[in-house]
Amino acid sequence: MPVPQTPSFRLDGKRAVVTGAGRGIGAAAAAALAQAGAIVTIVARSAEEVRNVATSIGGGAMASTLDVSDLEAVESFFAAQDPFHILVNNAGTNRPKPMWDVTPADYEAVLGLNLKAAFFVAQACAKRMIATNTQGALIHMSSQMGHVGGPNRSLYCASKWAMEGMSKSFALDLAPHGIRSNTIAPTFIETPMTKPMFEDHEFRASVLSKIKLGRIGTPEDLMGAVLFLASDAAALMTGTSLVVDGGWTAE
Repeated sequence: MPVPQTPSFRLDGKRAVVTGAGRGIGAAAAAALAQAGAIVTIVARSAEEVRNVATSIGGGAMASTLDVSDLEAVESFFAAQDPFHILVNNAGTNRPKPMWDVTPADYEAVLGLNLKAAFFVAQACAKRMIATNTQGALIHMSSQMGHVGGPNRSLYCASKWAMEGMSKSFALDLAPHGIRSNTIAPTFIETPMTKPMFEDHEFRASVLSKIKLGRIGTPEDLMGAVLFLASDAAALMTGTSLVVDGGWTAE
């Protein structure tokens, strides 16, 4: 009897782009893809950060400065590139505060980057893929807060719940073109952006009380999920969410 063969996790010959990749989760995602053989384009607003990440990763990684909230620049960027096989739609922000303190400026900042920019980055990438008959994977960096609520997280939850629905609809639109769309939904990950939050011992304790595995996440905890969804190992996965939350949403 023929022995089934595990689908490859290798990405040799694949072109990948990661937004918000100047540090933290984005940089880890870019490294995971590059280590599996992909040629990765690292995108963020800070030219110095993306250059440093590209140099550190090596393997032909390229750096590109792009503000993903500038929709004209996003469209121009993707139109000028060879089509990508893999998008990690990672750029995002948060302004945690009680819902009664949220201002219109807060709303525009969080929903503008986490949802609007993410939508049009995915659209521009997918249009180029469709035009060139390029199959591949869109991976959107969501959150456990796209599956539950949280205090002081009304805007963030709104953006990530919307991202979950957005990705499901993308999956239906794009399936005939051989393009998959999925999300990764992490718990709290310690990054340069979140590290100051964890200096509040009460906040840190409250987070750890919800993570059943008993520790704050690291960017490395998401690298396997990124690689899996990008690779042939996830060839039948689309329109779903890979929740990497240490058990937070299991309760």
